Amino acid sequence: MIYVKKSQISRIGISVSKKHGKAVMRNRIKRLLRAVYYPLYESIKKGYYIVFIPKVNSEYSFGQFSCDVLYVLKKENLLIDA
Repeated sequence: MIYVKKSQISRIGISVSKKHGKAVMRNRIKRLLRAVYYPLYESIKKGYYIVFIPKVNSEYSFGQFSCDVLYVLKKENLLIDA
């Protein structure tokens, strides 16, 4: 899930609830989402607050998060056309 709000500056937020597991798992999920987001930073439109909230899943992987984040950013029309 993603929440988007127009603003003056660009920022991201990552919210991972306790439903995902203990602190080690929640931190791993946040690290994975950051690792997916930062290479895309230059191709995302500026001036938005973006909050990522991952769904509860049995397994989390970089590839899955990468596909999901790209899909959501395209759906919300936040990628700069290249």
